Amino acid sequence: MASNASHVLGDEESQLSGGSNRVQPFSSTPKKNIDDEGKKHTSLTVAQRLGISDFFSLDVWRASMGELLGSAVLVFMLDTIVISTFESDVKMPNLIMSILIAIVITILLLAVVPVSGGHINPVISFSAALVGIISMSRAIIYMVAQCVGAILGALALKAVVSSTIAQTFSLGGCTITVIAPGPNGPITVGLETAQALWLEIFCSFVFLFASIWMAYDHRQAKALGLVTVLSIVGIVLGLLVFISTTVTAKKGYAGAGMNPARCFGAAVVRGGHLWDGHWIFWVGPTIACVAFYVYTKIIPPQHFHADGYKYDFIGVVKASFGLHE
Repeated sequence: MASNASHVLGDEESQLSGGSNRVQPFSSTPKKNIDDEGKKHTSLTVAQRLGISDFFSLDVWRASMGELLGSAVLVFMLDTIVISTFESDVKMPNLIMSILIAIVITILLLAVVPVSGGHINPVISFSAALVGIISMSRAIIYMVAQCVGAILGALALKAVVSSTIAQTFSLGGCTITVIAPGPNGPITVGLETAQALWLEIFCSFVFLFASIWMAYDHRQAKALGLVTVLSIVGIVLGLLVFISTTVTAKKGYAGAGMNPARCFGAAVVRGGHLWDGHWIFWVGPTIACVAFYVYTKIIPPQHFHADGYKYDFIGVVKASFGLHE
């Protein structure tokens, strides 16, 4: 199983064409090969670096179907877990919810990885595009598929739960505030915008740093194995959900989303107050992705095999202005 771990978020051509995409540890990789690869990538055009051809690739669109279906199942399962745990009579519903979320995410990632690389989250797709593991064009296709899948998952959930439960729990969507009855009439309860934004940024960054990092670094992915890496991703997400819902402990705040598509699906289907502050669940993760990308450019290059990725964001910018190393 460890030999398959290099396919986690691996180079798109290797995934779609069936290539091995195996990266040897740096201790055994000749420096000349890395330099030759880097020189080859500096001569690529802007269109090649952006992966414009992916928009016309049937394989990429077929892979996006895995993202669409995976996102639909993810939204249906996660939102069902959110509703059922808080509806059940347990002392710590957020703990049970976090454990179940970790298990579901791990299983879904294992199911989707062989099809598309196992993103099912715009945070992963956008971050992978910045780092250069996939093209920005492919990331856009994936993110659109993820949003469509999230809408389908939310529609499926709405079809199986009562309208009362859907309204009470906001269809399991992402909320910052809710309208609650007060002594002098309805009042708005929840988190302030700044608090929610910072939580989204911090949790999304920790998610990338503590789990996806292992999939980005092919040496770690190969050493740990596919099941271990994806299990860690699920566990970290579950812990972040538990932390974000525990430290605030405020009614009306649904916790850090860390998946804009999931928040988007429920907002489209349920509407209403789910759109209040919805931008936070997009802006927060975007800032986290950029911060994580900056981190990968600051650390010593021998600790992260990023120089060879032809879709790297800085490479795209240099190519746009006709600059070459």
